[in-house]
This record gives sequence, structure tokens and C-alpha cells, in this order.
Amino acid sequence: MQRSTNTRPTGAVTIGLCLIVALLEGLDLQSTGVAAPRMAREFHLAVAQMGWAFSIGALGLLPGAAIGGRLADKLGRKRVLMLSVALFGIFSIATTQVWDLNSLLAARFLTGLGLGAAMPNLIALCSEAASPDQRNTAVGAMYCGMPFGAALAAVIGIVSPGDASWRHIFYVGGVGPLLVLPLLALYMRESAHFVAARPAAGGARGMGEAPSGIAQALWKEGRAGTTVALWISYLGTLIVLYFLINWLPSLVLSRGLSRVQSSVVQMMFNIGGGIGAIVIASLMDRIGKRRTVTGMYLGIAAALAALVAANGGVSMACGGLLAGLFLVGGQSVLYALASSIYPTHVRGTGVGAAVAVGRMGSILGPLIAGQLLAIGQSASVLLSASIPLIAVAAISAWLVVDKSAPVYAPATAQ
Repeated sequence: MQRSTNTRPTGAVTIGLCLIVALLEGLDLQSTGVAAPRMAREFHLAVAQMGWAFSIGALGLLPGAAIGGRLADKLGRKRVLMLSVALFGIFSIATTQVWDLNSLLAARFLTGLGLGAAMPNLIALCSEAASPDQRNTAVGAMYCGMPFGAALAAVIGIVSPGDASWRHIFYVGGVGPLLVLPLLALYMRESAHFVAARPAAGGARGMGEAPSGIAQALWKEGRAGTTVALWISYLGTLIVLYFLINWLPSLVLSRGLSRVQSSVVQMMFNIGGGIGAIVIASLMDRIGKRRTVTGMYLGIAAALAALVAANGGVSMACGGLLAGLFLVGGQSVLYALASSIYPTHVRGTGVGAAVAVGRMGSILGPLIAGQLLAIGQSASVLLSASIPLIAVAAISAWLVVDKSAPVYAPATAQ
């Protein structure tokens, strides 16, 4: 009993600090989309070039997630998270000093490395800090910081209207993480699950096995099919999510609405995402995974249809709210699912690999959309084409739900 009462405050502090990091990560991920129109004017960038500017940061997320997740199982979640936060803070500030497209791409790629490495550690820390019946809620509570951070980026864009003031958002996105580092060092504790799992993993290695190996984490012990299905669901959902994150402001402007209306739609998207992240993930702890996943993907399809039909500021804002609610909320559900599939000693590796594969969607979504818009395809066509992709992601997520089972017993049986 003594141990239980002591771990609750520690878990709450861990989840709270992870929420702050996620908020700063969401701000940085959205920053390029908010600053894009003014950056394009300053550096004389074409639409297709801005597509590369969006995608290069996502390209950094991919190896960052894989490496960060793997290192989390080797060095510890807290240590790797701090390194990740320092990395994306430094290179967000560096973005303010770029002078052309090439320097912009370099700064955003290195920022993406840090951002990508942070997420698997945030997921692992939150899932391992919460009680067994609230792990999905804990991951959702952390992930809601992402859309709220993105909404903050939109607010900074609104209050910084000058053409040269796009740098303000990157200053905030860089200084914030560096200020959070001392808090992480002082108040965040390493995951007790990770600490307890290390002796067991070391003993297994001594018997000639490698339970913390990449192949063991992803493909052994009946996880191969679940891993593949999880990757497909991540990929499909993130293609659509990052397409909207990066191109929604430009799509709104293309329908004749003002820049202020575009910012409002973007804020509604992110507010909906913040609500969805915590509400939909918490539903998994209340009504079960299958019902939650089914409702989530039906909601995504309905939101995309609403955006296709929208033709005014109010209807676009409502469509943006629904899209954020179900797409961002859906991503928090997928993160929670990933944390429940893999045992503690390989959780970072498994989650990091899934996040890395999903980041391919964050690269492909903005890039493909940019190329199609550049050759004259309409926003409605792109939104309509996203619905079948969401259907494939939904089927894969259902397969994950069917095959997933709680795997926390080894960590709790201490």
C-alpha cells in the first residue's frame, strides 16, 4: 500500500511533463504550415518547393522515431527524451537563421530528428506511469498536447502578422524546449517498469537469448501479424493527418477565404484534436477498443466528407473541428494500441518502429498533396481520395484490436 500511494504523484508528474513536451512538439510540427505563406514570399518558393519544406521535417521524424525508440530500451526513456528535447529546441531556433531553401531543409530535417525521437519515449513513459485501467487515458492525455501546441502556433501566427515575423514561431518553438529541460532533469523519474525489466532482460541474454533485439520485439512471440497491421494503420492515418496539418491553411485560402479565416479553421482543427486525443483514448478504457476504433474511423470519413462539401467560413471551421477531433484523436488511440502490444523491455523499440513507419505517411501526405495541387488537382479531389485510404487503415486497426492483449504483467510482477 505504501508503494501504491507514492507512485501516483510520481506518475502524475511524469504525465504532466510529457504533456508539456508534447505541446511544444505540436507547436513545432505546425510551425512550418503556419509560417509557409510568408516563408514562400521571402525566399521565392514555389508550391512544390514548399511541399519539400513540409516533408523534410517529417523525413527527419522517421529515423528519429526508430533510433529514439531503440535507444529508450537501451539507455532509458528519460535520458533519451531529454536529448530529443534539446535537439529539436536547438534546431528550431536555427530555423530562424535560414537564408534559402537548402538551409531551411537542413534545419527542418535536424529538428525532425529530435521531434521523432521524443514521441516513442513520451508514449512509453506515460503508458508505464499510469495504472493498468488508465493507460489509454494517460497516453491520450499526453497526446492532446500536440494539437493544443499546434493551436498555439496558429495563435502566434495571428498575432505576428508581418511578413518577416514568421520567425517568432520558431523562436518560441526553440526556447520553450530548452526551458523545459531543467524540469525534466529535476522532476521526471525514469520509468519503474523499465528499471524493473532490465535485470530480467539481462538474465535472458545470459542464457543465449536476445529479448531486447529488434527482430524479437517486432516479429517473435506471435507479434508479426499485429506489427504489420499496426504499421498499415499508422501509415494510412498519418498520410491523411499530415496532409491536413500542412495544407489545410492553403486549402482554405484556395476557396476564397481570408487569412484570418484560414487561421480560425486551423485553430478549430487543433482544438478538436486536443479534445479528441483525450476523449477518444479514454473511451478505450471505458467501452473497449473495438467500439472506439470503429467509431473513430467512421468519424474520420464523415469529417473528410464535411470538408469536401464545405464552401464557407463556418462550414470549413466545423469540418476542421470534426477532422481534428477524429484524426488527431484517432492517432492517440493508435499510440495507445502500440503501447499495449509490446512488453516493457522492447516497448520503446516496438513503438518507435511503428511511429517511424507511420512517419512515412507524414512525408508522403504533404509531398503528394503538394505535387497534385501544383498540377491543378482540386482540394475536394484530394479530400475525397483520402476516404478509401482511411478505410484500409480502419481494417488494419481492427486486426490489431483482435490480436492485441495486455502485456504489462511482466513489469508489474515485481
